[in-house]
Amino acid sequence: MLNKKERANKAIAVLKQLYPDAECSLTSYSALELLIATRLSAQCTDARVNLVTPALFERYTSLEDIAEADVKEVESYIHSCGLYKTKARDIVAMTKMLRDVYKGIIPDTVEELIKLPGVGRKTANLIVGDIFGKPAVVADTHCIRISNRLGLCNTKDPYKVEMELRDLLPPEESNAFCHRLVLFGRDICSARKPRCDFCPLQSICPDFIARKI
Repeated sequence: MLNKKERANKAIAVLKQLYPDAECSLTSYSALELLIATRLSAQCTDARVNLVTPALFERYTSLEDIAEADVKEVESYIHSCGLYKTKARDIVAMTKMLRDVYKGIIPDTVEELIKLPGVGRKTANLIVGDIFGKPAVVADTHCIRISNRLGLCNTKDPYKVEMELRDLLPPEESNAFCHRLVLFGRDICSARKPRCDFCPLQSICPDFIARKI
C-alpha cells in the first residue's frame, strides 16, 4: 500500500507522460490579461472566457484603460461569462488598486495578490506559478475532486487541499501537476461520469479500488 507521498509521485509521473505539455488553457499574453481572464473564469468555462477576452483586451489595451473604464461598458464585453456585474466591478477595482497601490506592477506573492478585489487563492496561485515560476497549487474544482479520489486529501475545502498538496508535491512539480489535473479531469476523471475503466491511475486510486472490491 502506497503512502500519500508515494501516490502523489506516481500520479505526477503518469500524468506527466500523459500530458507532457501542461499549460493553462486560458489564453493570455501578459500577467494582467491572465489575472483578468482567471477572474472571468469563475463559474465559467475557460473556452467561454477565451471567446470573450479578445474583444475585451482589444478595447482596453492597458492597465490604465481598464482602471478608467466604465463598469457598465465592461459588463457589455463580459456578459456571457456569467456573474458579469460582480466580475466587471472587480476587474475595474482590481486595476485601480494595481495602478494606485502597486504602481502598475503585478505582485508576485499569493499574500499580496489576494489583497486585490476579486482575487482569491486559486487565482493568486495561478499567477504566481504561471507568471513568476514559483511553486503553486491551484486548488480548482478538478484539483479538489481528483485529489480526494486519489486519497491525497480528504477535504473539499480549497485552502486545506492547497496546504495538503503543498506538503505532498515536490515544489518544482506542483504548478504543472495542477494543470495536468485539469486536463485529466476533462478527459477521464470527470465529475459525473469518470472513465475509470480507461484510467491510467487505477492502480493507485482508492476510489477505484474500493468500488471493485
